[in-house]
Amino acid sequence: MKIGSYTLDNSLIVAPMAGVTDRPFRTLCKHFGAGHAVSEMMTVDATLYANKKSLYRANFDGELAPISAQIAGSEPETMAEAARYQVANGAQIVDINMGCPVRKVCRKLAGSALLKDEDLVARILDAVVSAVDVPVTLKTRLGYADGEENILRVAARAEQAGIAALAIHGRTREQMYTGQARYELIREVKRNANIPIIANGDIDSPQKAKLVLDATGADAVMIGRAAQGRPWIFREMSHYLQTGELLPPPEVAEVREVLLGHLDDLYQFYGEYSGCRIARKHIAWYTNGLHDSNAFRQAMYAQDSTAGQARVVDAYFKVLLESDERLSYMEENLC
Repeated sequence: MKIGSYTLDNSLIVAPMAGVTDRPFRTLCKHFGAGHAVSEMMTVDATLYANKKSLYRANFDGELAPISAQIAGSEPETMAEAARYQVANGAQIVDINMGCPVRKVCRKLAGSALLKDEDLVARILDAVVSAVDVPVTLKTRLGYADGEENILRVAARAEQAGIAALAIHGRTREQMYTGQARYELIREVKRNANIPIIANGDIDSPQKAKLVLDATGADAVMIGRAAQGRPWIFREMSHYLQTGELLPPPEVAEVREVLLGHLDDLYQFYGEYSGCRIARKHIAWYTNGLHDSNAFRQAMYAQDSTAGQARVVDAYFKVLLESDERLSYMEENLC
């Protein structure tokens, strides 16, 4: 698959997730075989009037190419300005967010709320594509409301505007993240499109990745929540798509090293105070469903220093290693 002049290594893409897909997480997913990763969303206000938090989101230092920065907003002119800012900051691809369903984004008529106004969608697409000389991609949903899905019109207009690739989450904004993703309309978009189409939504296993690729004919799949605490899912998916065989669960010793390395990157990236606190959710995702993980997490949450946090993580995985060489999940604890 190609995005403009960039050829991706494979058809597996890390979805942009607010508060998750920072540089350490994107780097780790690429290490495990993701062919591409999109940064977490930055609103135009955060992009143009950067505060400390948003500066972390716009940090691409040392990241593997191609670097993709996602922007969100509702005014064509400020979206164009934000795109230029991100390119000057090192972005090689600009991604437009028209898929975020959360209320604080939609109430500003940004994210998936834009799908209610197709004329505004068109003006934003035209403005951003014209503003920069790098590929522009779009992430969106099937439509704003159930029964009013307009993705076919939006996709056609995106292609007309010069969008280089289109990622589609198989839900409407009304669905949020409830129910099941629907892939039929994504398949129809792909049949009519001359640009790469990326399918997104509920892709949580190697088998599901293949099923969605086959069902939609999409050029790639985008994986979000399933990669939280499980960055090796990209290795598993790549192997399955190439061979039809499932890899065994990763070794506990490897996961211990991966998690401790991820923590070290977070601590260096965010510093002592923020690094310790941001790491907590990642540790919880890594350990969800593992033996005695609830008790471990309570001990972990009590740590208020990076050194103490890393120490209890190391000790927990050493205990796990005494009972099994490979990760073993307790199904009843999985969320």
